Amino acid sequence: MMWAYSVAQICASLLLIYQCNAITSPIPPFVEYVHSTELQTNVADLWWSVNDTQQEITFELHIRSLGWIALGISPAGGMKGADIAIMWVDSQGKVVLQDRYASGESKPVIDDTTQDWFALQGREQNGWTAIQFKRLLDTCDPMDYTIKSGTNNLIFAYGLVDPDSTQSNGDITYHDTRRGSRRIPLRSYNDPPSEDKFANLETFEWRLDNYLVPSTDTTYHCKIHKAPSHLTTRRHSIANKMIIDPANVDLVHHLLLYECDPAAVFDEKNLPDGLCDDFAEKLELCSSNIATGWAIGGDFLLEFPQEAGYPIGGDFPVKYYLLQMHYDNPRLQSGRRDSSGIRFYLSNELRQQELGFLTLGTSSSVKALAIPPKVNNFIVDSYCLPEATQNFPKDGITVTAAFPHTHLQGKTVWSKLIRNGVAVQYLFNADAFDFNYQFNHRLPEPIKLYPGDAFATRCVYNTMNKESITWGGEKTKNEMCLNMFTYYPRMNDMYMCATVNHPSAWKKQMNVSETPSSAAIQRWLQNITWTPELKEQWQQFYNSAPRRGFYGRSGQFHSKEIKVLPSYKDLPSETCQNSTGTNQTFNLFLMLALFCQLLIVNS
Repeated sequence: MMWAYSVAQICASLLLIYQCNAITSPIPPFVEYVHSTELQTNVADLWWSVNDTQQEITFELHIRSLGWIALGISPAGGMKGADIAIMWVDSQGKVVLQDRYASGESKPVIDDTTQDWFALQGREQNGWTAIQFKRLLDTCDPMDYTIKSGTNNLIFAYGLVDPDSTQSNGDITYHDTRRGSRRIPLRSYNDPPSEDKFANLETFEWRLDNYLVPSTDTTYHCKIHKAPSHLTTRRHSIANKMIIDPANVDLVHHLLLYECDPAAVFDEKNLPDGLCDDFAEKLELCSSNIATGWAIGGDFLLEFPQEAGYPIGGDFPVKYYLLQMHYDNPRLQSGRRDSSGIRFYLSNELRQQELGFLTLGTSSSVKALAIPPKVNNFIVDSYCLPEATQNFPKDGITVTAAFPHTHLQGKTVWSKLIRNGVAVQYLFNADAFDFNYQFNHRLPEPIKLYPGDAFATRCVYNTMNKESITWGGEKTKNEMCLNMFTYYPRMNDMYMCATVNHPSAWKKQMNVSETPSSAAIQRWLQNITWTPELKEQWQQFYNSAPRRGFYGRSGQFHSKEIKVLPSYKDLPSETCQNSTGTNQTFNLFLMLALFCQLLIVNS
């Protein structure tokens, strides 16, 4: 019994991920849900809602079959270790659900620990089966898989007939090719709207023009755009669409739009358009203030909160923008041309608030990130000091979305809000980060931030597949540690708060008297033989190394030495409560049973 990545791969290759929420099931859902998506066109649809108070999730799965249907939560997107609900509607109209576990690519076995999937209702109609069911986010069952924050791996399959009811465990027929998978952040999905919603709005686009992608493994192409001249008054963009050329979804790794500092000046008749390195000096004031972005696997259409819009044109001080395209071409293909870019949808009226973007994490350089090979969990921490937020509005800012970003080795990205030395909550915890599916996550509830707040950010890397060191940089084989947040009201002087290892840390580690250059650090790192003992020492180095914190905007960054990463009272450890609750329920049931037995005896 095998499950494949076919749905997600086909969806991506045809540039249809943002359309995969176009439901095709003829059966209306039993209730209204927060989220919905199409798992496979005209075959499988899924609705769901998360109840954070009850720590449970309710699903409704519709599949075009009158046989059994199944949905599973998987560690890696395949069968191994998957927690699966197999369901059907029997001949009497009764819903049957089996909690099963897959130890490998074979028929999943009945979960013999506890029953953790619960059927609510179901029906068959017009050749489709629709079943509503629920599960706790964390069941505490070793044969289940926790539904984590960040990206979740869903697998689904179906048969053409119901299991044999005469068999004690039900005889599940082999699904053959009737299977698929989808990676999606169940707890923070930012449902892409239908583009029809914006059909009557004015739009404009910034795109490349039939650009010939170089036959090198990594290309960063930069193009400066000026705010459209016809926008004589300030307007608000209320949604963006990333226009990725359908023929080049295998090449485009990510797209970023930067705001140039208002002090930036360009020759409007000859705006920079070419390899980013060729214009490095000219682009210095355009390389830090991230405005929006997209990365591999994410949804293409992004709608902003109803109360806020992104300002552009008129008296808005930003006049120039940098569109940066990252192409990943490991096969060194030549002759590929691309016209990808971004489309803005402009509202007819200004919204109450204006959006800003704040990035936390580390510098994307070897001075900030150097990760040994063959390490399962390498931790890199950064800290945004309270000094950086002193100029936040007195009434605070409201964070609405998060966009965590690393490259191939990243497995976890989180940022915590630290207030008066105490961790209050996660700003966002991408506990299950997936490089191939990088979403803009909508926060379940907006988070308020105030002057004096601080932020701790952590990235965790797995380099078990690497034979050499991985350092920070822009290439896909390099690494990053970023968590980008959308908020309002907008601040024009605060785009980034990040860290880099202090020069004194590298001088001491390398035993040199002069501050080493990035090239010198790279040469030194490449000559290290990474023994298990040295890897442990290197983690200790990262735990204790002094940092240089920097915050602000392009051309106006402030910096301060952080001799030791500040300590704080952390959030309580996440322990599974369900097992305790189950034991309490069982004990209560046992007590009642004994009491009833005593009553019977005494009578």
